Amino acid sequence: MKQFTSVHDVEDLNALVQEALELKKNPYAFEHLGKRKTLGLIFLNPSLRTRLSTQKAAQSLGMNVMVMNMGQEGWALETQDGAIMNGTTVEHIKDAAAVMGQYCDVLGMRSFPKLQNVEEDYSEEILKKFIQYANVPFVSLESATRHPLQSLADLVTITEHAPKGRRPKVVLTWAPHVKALPQAVPNSFAEWMCAADVDFVITHPEGYALDPQFTNGATITHNQQEALEGADFIYVKNWSTYQPNYGAVLTQDASWMLTNQHLANTNNAKVMHCLPVRRNVELSDEILDGPNSLVVNEAANREFAAQAVLKRLLEGIQ
Repeated sequence: MKQFTSVHDVEDLNALVQEALELKKNPYAFEHLGKRKTLGLIFLNPSLRTRLSTQKAAQSLGMNVMVMNMGQEGWALETQDGAIMNGTTVEHIKDAAAVMGQYCDVLGMRSFPKLQNVEEDYSEEILKKFIQYANVPFVSLESATRHPLQSLADLVTITEHAPKGRRPKVVLTWAPHVKALPQAVPNSFAEWMCAADVDFVITHPEGYALDPQFTNGATITHNQQEALEGADFIYVKNWSTYQPNYGAVLTQDASWMLTNQHLANTNNAKVMHCLPVRRNVELSDEILDGPNSLVVNEAANREFAAQAVLKRLLEGIQ
């Protein structure tokens, strides 16, 4: 593996999930792989789980880790080719990424969308240019359109808790929020679930359809109650609109917030969320603090998902 930016970089999905589960049993089995290797983690946006889990995963593989928060510690980056840099940007991404590639054996970067221009965000310009100019193995720590490390951890969690002898039913449900959020996590979750061996349903209010490239193979409905019937897993996440009014908030309907009442017709569904979560806005306390919540387990699996990916990247440069 040379890069990890989406499910399309994975040849065998089940094998990668099983590798993460094996690493969870013995996280130091491959600490020789990263000896005298350096991982650089570049954050253009805030991070808690992604930063800590990836850093710990790398250290368990024997790697040195350098972390840079570009928003507070780095120069303002220019991304446009041929730009006359006489404004607020100080360093071009082609120079910054190239230098980072000299210092590090593997690089990861996080960059959120601006939610102002769909073509600009969905072009993934920053991600693609960073990969191009760094010229070392690369892992996405979340981009404008996807969060693959989160999605791998989600699939690991579902695999751990799946019912025996049958395909689980997995439901992605929209939830209300106080502000507009990106589509990266739901896009990515949908893409991974469509590639996995699950029955997958997406439910959201009218106007919140995701980009079809991520949902091909999913059942989509605006009826949340209908979607939840017989569910084994419910993934709760807010997102803003994709089209035609990109980045908009059309409703904050509180009835879409999951409570124990919503679980009545499920298969005692386990509930997931990527975190951070706005309690009693996106998801109720009774769910988050109750026996059906997998959010902490899911967050813990971020470490082993990251470790499985880093292990494969390291194996590619030995």
